[in-house]
Amino acid sequence: MTRRDPPLPATPASSRAELDAFLQAAKSVSPSAPTGTGRLAFALDATISRQPTWDLACEIQADLFRSAADLGGLQVQLIYYRGSNECRASNWVSDPAVLGPLMRRIDCRGGLTQISRVLGHLEREVERSGVKAAVFVGDAIEEDPALLCERAGRLGLMGVRLFLFQEGGDARVEGVLKEMARLSGGAWCRFTPGAGEELRGLLRAVAAYAAGGRAALRAGRERDSMRLLAAMGEAGT
Repeated sequence: MTRRDPPLPATPASSRAELDAFLQAAKSVSPSAPTGTGRLAFALDATISRQPTWDLACEIQADLFRSAADLGGLQVQLIYYRGSNECRASNWVSDPAVLGPLMRRIDCRGGLTQISRVLGHLEREVERSGVKAAVFVGDAIEEDPALLCERAGRLGLMGVRLFLFQEGGDARVEGVLKEMARLSGGAWCRFTPGAGEELRGLLRAVAAYAAGGRAALRAGRERDSMRLLAAMGEAGT
């Protein structure tokens, strides 16, 4: 039987005051996208060890929108998990001046990975918004690899390409993320911890793909675009 997670939970009372501003700002943005605008789900591990990378992502998120500006634009949905049972998603945002403040309101907290919940949310989001690309940035997997691969494959059948960017060199994490990328028709890439320009380039390439597909990557001819195409191989469209 196919496992189905419930929708991402409402804010618990203990953290409601802290996240009210985030949720209010996210919900104030229309979830609909203009014709021709690409959609990219941007998922981040916000457990305690990830604070430096979270801060880096806050700084470079505007590049997602700039990369897609000439390709019809981009809407981004922020997804993050932290703590023991917290996994949330914003509405679709088309302005870096909105996404940046949303991200800066979130602090990283201890907890295990919740990648399976992110993938379950993406399945539902396909039905709601038609999203076709998702990027995940993380360095650990503390879940059943078989379940993650099953869900990645299901997303691939639904037309969603997963772009999995691994920070660091954990061989087990690499193996699982590579298989998830293969099953979804997406790509796995490693980046050096703290390498802001490297992560920036990869995110810009994914944004171009979300807005214009493989043709946009080929047309760009930038190093990171070529790297992403090479990682995708012949899979995906």
